Amino acid sequence: MMIRRPLLFLAVIFTIISCNSTKKETATTKIDLDKFNVKTVLDANLLKEKEVTKTLVYADSFPRNIDKGSKNWNFVGVKDWCSGFFPGTLWFAYEYSGDQYIKEQAQKFTEPIKTIAYTKADNHDIGFMVYGSYGNAYRLTGNEEYKNVLLAAADTLATLYNPKVGSILSWPSQVHKFRHNTIIDNMMNLELLFWAAKNGGSQTLYDIAKTHAETTMKYIVRKDSAVYHVGSFDENTGEFLRGYTHQGYADESMWARGQTWGIYGFSMAYRETGEQAFLDTAIKLSDHYINRLPEDKIPYWDFDDPKIPNAPRDASAAGVAACGMLELSMLVKDETLKAKYYNAAVSYIKALSSDKYLSGDTNQSLLLHSTGHFPHNSEVDVPIVYADYYFMEALVRLNKMQEAFAAE
Repeated sequence: MMIRRPLLFLAVIFTIISCNSTKKETATTKIDLDKFNVKTVLDANLLKEKEVTKTLVYADSFPRNIDKGSKNWNFVGVKDWCSGFFPGTLWFAYEYSGDQYIKEQAQKFTEPIKTIAYTKADNHDIGFMVYGSYGNAYRLTGNEEYKNVLLAAADTLATLYNPKVGSILSWPSQVHKFRHNTIIDNMMNLELLFWAAKNGGSQTLYDIAKTHAETTMKYIVRKDSAVYHVGSFDENTGEFLRGYTHQGYADESMWARGQTWGIYGFSMAYRETGEQAFLDTAIKLSDHYINRLPEDKIPYWDFDDPKIPNAPRDASAAGVAACGMLELSMLVKDETLKAKYYNAAVSYIKALSSDKYLSGDTNQSLLLHSTGHFPHNSEVDVPIVYADYYFMEALVRLNKMQEAFAAE
């Protein structure tokens, strides 16, 4: 989801198309090194995050959203699934800047989340909460205490795995409605398990993550190249019962953020396992997303809402898509595909960096116009913290890529 390996060989991976290519091929396959200055956006975001942290008093409560017409974050407790995104955003800001004040703030907001690693699992979101905060913290500091929390969190997440189904139970509170339920969002939490298996945890954690991805690929990825939000299974036999939506327009519609969870999640699963089917799935989901995007590159909350174009957008989905396609561009071997997904990701980042989506002085967030749970009229067309998180991840990742290209 967010832990990035050093891009040591990026220049090799992204070799620009040979001069023997035809003009048509060059026009469609060359990585677009345009004039977009990612550092300008990162610098502005860094200054804003520094100012915002000076107004936040309690490190055991965490920004989640901002009401329409308000300037300030609404806060949630440590058990909220979004608790890890604000400290994670600060860690990305520190990674870019090396600013010690930002580091101190990131540490302050990360510390309370360790309780999640040692508490009985009541949902799948442990990866979002702990890996976004402690995962980035350990990656950037090497602090062994952070590592211990991550390993404990992976073991806690694994307790939700049902071997009869071959997947992690996403919402224990919803078994009365969906039986053993697995949601597409859960693909993002597998990175915690893959990481733990490589860093002192049990090999079983790798096996659980891989099997969960296989089950999701088989039953939740649909033949039309979109995804179900929720897959329902018989908890005793493992039989797939049916696919649902919970946050999308309809069971068979294309919920935007769900599609991007799949793009990013299957790209990561391929990176960790080398399973070609995961890469093929990431490509299929990405192409379907690209083909259905509106011209301005920011998706409506659901691609099948009949009220389009009078439907809310979801900037958070664009941020997740940018991260996922930058990842994917580093994994595919074909030069045409490398350029395709890199250029697509940059176009989303540029759109999010426009005056229409950047918050500026409007409020404390980085981005405007995200949609959380439209069917329940919850967090509709407002700033949401995970949009800021994936936007910052995409910017930091793109900056590294641009620096690698410049060094060629």
